[in-house]
Amino acid sequence: MHFRSVDIPTPDGTADAYAACPEEDGSYPAVLFYMDIIGLRPVIQEMVTELASHGYYVLAPNVFHRHGRAPVVEVPDLSRAEDREAFMGQVLPLLRSHTSEHAVRDAGAYLDFLARQPQVRDGKAGVTGYCMGGMLALRAAAAYPERVGAAAGFHAGHLVTDAPDSPHRLVGQLSARVHLGHAEHDDSMTPDDVAALNRALDEAGVDYTSEVYPGTSHGFTMADTAVFDPAALERHWDRLLSLFSETLQEG
Repeated sequence: MHFRSVDIPTPDGTADAYAACPEEDGSYPAVLFYMDIIGLRPVIQEMVTELASHGYYVLAPNVFHRHGRAPVVEVPDLSRAEDREAFMGQVLPLLRSHTSEHAVRDAGAYLDFLARQPQVRDGKAGVTGYCMGGMLALRAAAAYPERVGAAAGFHAGHLVTDAPDSPHRLVGQLSARVHLGHAEHDDSMTPDDVAALNRALDEAGVDYTSEVYPGTSHGFTMADTAVFDPAALERHWDRLLSLFSETLQEG
């Protein structure tokens, strides 16, 4: 794989990011990869390069670029409860300050960057996101339906809220095919929330799959956390690669 760090111009400054694609000459579908709240770090690099190895140009931006380059907050040993609590106290304000308007502007800049890359094939992009990134993936797909052909979210949080721009209220704007892999134990996406989101997707006529990964907790794909579930990570790869193969790849 060819991996590099890149800088992306956005309306609100420069976003640092990871980018990866196969080394072989050719053109590949673009995928926008939204990090979890912990940020860009080695485990995200590993996931980006793994996805790219299946024939994609993958871009993972630093969502919190308005607050500095990654790591915006130094990541401690997240297996220690006290360190994890202190870390979340620092990053949650960054998430709260990342408005839906920021998300939409940034998504346009990220998709523009991908479209300019010589290794990127013409056609719609895929998006995938983790934790808060699942919410951002749905927002991007809803804001740019003409540019996003597939969208996925894993242990995504807060997809159903009382806000007028809650992600579940935007699904009527989607043209993408969607897969959602929910954690069984997740205070940010309860069984009632999952049911409400599924109803909204049904009513909007979205082509989607939605499933709860048994025995998992929020963050199950992330190998550097205490809730990592190797079997669920593999299930995630199966679902994600199938979605992208069937929607983005030629033939």
